[in-house]
Amino acid sequence: MKISKYCRTFPLVNTYSIVARDPETKEMGVGVQSHYFSVGSVVDWGTSGVGVVATQSFVNKSFGLRGLELMKQGKSPEEALNILLSDDEGKNVRQVALLDTQGRVATHTGSKCIKYAGHKIGDNFSVQANMMLKDTVWPSMAQTFEENKNLALPERIIKTLQAAESEGGDIRGKQSAAILIVKTEPVENKWDDPFMDIRVEDHPEPLEELTRLLKLRRAYENMDKGDVAMEKGDEDAALKEYNAAREICPDNIEMRYWTAISLANIKRFEQSMPIFKEIFNIDNNWRILTERLPEVNLLNISKEELNKILTLGDKI
Repeated sequence: MKISKYCRTFPLVNTYSIVARDPETKEMGVGVQSHYFSVGSVVDWGTSGVGVVATQSFVNKSFGLRGLELMKQGKSPEEALNILLSDDEGKNVRQVALLDTQGRVATHTGSKCIKYAGHKIGDNFSVQANMMLKDTVWPSMAQTFEENKNLALPERIIKTLQAAESEGGDIRGKQSAAILIVKTEPVENKWDDPFMDIRVEDHPEPLEELTRLLKLRRAYENMDKGDVAMEKGDEDAALKEYNAAREICPDNIEMRYWTAISLANIKRFEQSMPIFKEIFNIDNNWRILTERLPEVNLLNISKEELNKILTLGDKI
């Protein structure tokens, strides 16, 4: 087999990635960065209650779904990996890592992966890389992951990817990045899986953008909790969550808006007024939205108070 001829039919996703599990939070994840468009749509695979897979180099995308299915059937990552490679004529140009709910890992770096290429397996994780500028990339990734146990898994994964980039990363540069998080336990509703799927498809600084998006995701997690509290009529709890979101992303107008709504609902009307005024001056559509909220019981104030809010600001 001539590698150059054979590999024309496979996407060349040379990259660095990590598969990992946090036994405390019961989360599993894949993180990846590459000089390739939309790397998350190719490399990252995961199913709650089963495991995660990273497939890269000259990518055999079937390894993602097939690897997960084999682990779902009860195969260990090592057994699943052996089955995947057993009938693959291109195994020498593949790089793939599998991790299951127990934290067991199996990783393969083919002998024909473009140098520098290699991997390192540790407790509940594996890091792997190919076509790297230097052979220090994956050792640095492993060390960084092990040294940051205090971080939540998504943040810890991004920290690990940043360590790879600090060692030179992909010899071609950088373009896209992604992080996928699933749960160790099966989810009741399939539509809630994966728990987190954040992708930077094309960006000059993909890891910086991935970090920004993860921060925004954390804020919206608080927003969602606030919305649930609002539905239950617990305005104090809603305000707490909206405030937490606003502290993470103080410039996000929607997070400031729902904080103001919560303040009005818990009779802290005067405290809400400056926030409403500032928001209405930025975008008058929020004033229109405010007028519509009482009819769906999301803003429970008197007509007089509503009128005071609606007349705030410069753009009336």
